[in-house]
Amino acid sequence: MVNKCNKKMKVIEKPWGKEEILEVNDNYVVKRLTMNAGCKCSLQYHNEKMETIYVLKGPLYVHTNHGSVSINENMIFSGEYITITAGTVHRMEAKETEAVYLECSTPQLDDVVRIEDDYNRI
Repeated sequence: MVNKCNKKMKVIEKPWGKEEILEVNDNYVVKRLTMNAGCKCSLQYHNEKMETIYVLKGPLYVHTNHGSVSINENMIFSGEYITITAGTVHRMEAKETEAVYLECSTPQLDDVVRIEDDYNRI
């Protein structure tokens, strides 16, 4: 797919849906993610990366844990957002219906530490 500026969008198929990288530069990254109904991504955290999740189509369930024993579940609807700071354990999930959301983050694309993964990825 090509946008109006003739930049080629990178689409990465994931076991839970797909990730479309819209912009990567030295300052930020913008992705559009589609999570299939009944799927969730890894339980993970980032050492440096900070990200803001903006829901286009939801609900999207965002599970977070920052220094506490329990994980908080936030249901985010279309037009709502949540910011996840470095070190926060988190996971996104689409329970009943497909969810589509933007992830705007700092540029550390490889900064992912997976704690748990339903798809046996390292």
